[in-house]
Amino acid sequence: MLAEAFGGWFSNSLALLADAGHMLTDVAALTLTLAAIWFASRPATSKKTFGYYRLEILAAFVNGIALVLISMWIIYEALERWNAPPPVKGLELTVIAGGGLVINVICAWLLHGGHEHDLNLRGAWLHVIGDALGSVAAIVAGVLILSFGWLWADAAVSVLISLIIIFGAWNLIKESVNVLLEGTPAHINLTAVEDAIRGTENVKDVHDLHVWTITSGMEALSVHIVHEETISQKSLLQRIRAKLHDEFGIDHLTIQMETLENEAAHDCFSGANCFEPAQKLNFTRKT
Repeated sequence: MLAEAFGGWFSNSLALLADAGHMLTDVAALTLTLAAIWFASRPATSKKTFGYYRLEILAAFVNGIALVLISMWIIYEALERWNAPPPVKGLELTVIAGGGLVINVICAWLLHGGHEHDLNLRGAWLHVIGDALGSVAAIVAGVLILSFGWLWADAAVSVLISLIIIFGAWNLIKESVNVLLEGTPAHINLTAVEDAIRGTENVKDVHDLHVWTITSGMEALSVHIVHEETISQKSLLQRIRAKLHDEFGIDHLTIQMETLENEAAHDCFSGANCFEPAQKLNFTRKT
């Protein structure tokens, strides 16, 4: 970051300065990521019964917002330079950007193993990939300036890479918001889950089905299942748990087992018309 900041000032390159500014947010983002991972490893308490897993999702959300804001700033600066591009030292720009690319490729390789299943690590990985692409863009700009004298290339590649970063950051924000709102995970079809439960032998009905994400890779499910009165609840529960694990990978389950009689009582409790209308009462106003 320091090398690119100095190089950007020395070569008068917006691409290098933008990449250095992006790296500055990465320092904060990676620090936030590490802090979230540390907090998430702390045990659950009576006040935080799920522990601190959601901090990882909050970190991913903040990382996504930071990526968008920095990219918008880069686009603004690039547009300012477009009409009157200042002189840029192409050779220095290319050499420094090449060194930055090597470092970013190493960092991306280190983070690659966990970014597919962890939103928090994906945010950190996207930051590094954005930096790597920024270095590539800076190298391209440097080559164009050296070869053809196209000073506008510095601003043009800055806009291009910013748009790529915004696209990736938007997906990260959308996924993290869906987790925070306890939406159904994108990779799970709720209808398929319901059909799988209904298709289990001795199951009569399913209601109040919910599937949500606690943190990356940890889905939870709650459901009420109406079953035949003559079967063993323990046996049915084991079959349903095995099916949900094998077909959907869901292991954190809360299942309410009910018979048809229990379901009728549940409907009455929920406000259905199960009782005769109450006798009308007459009141006489005192004068």
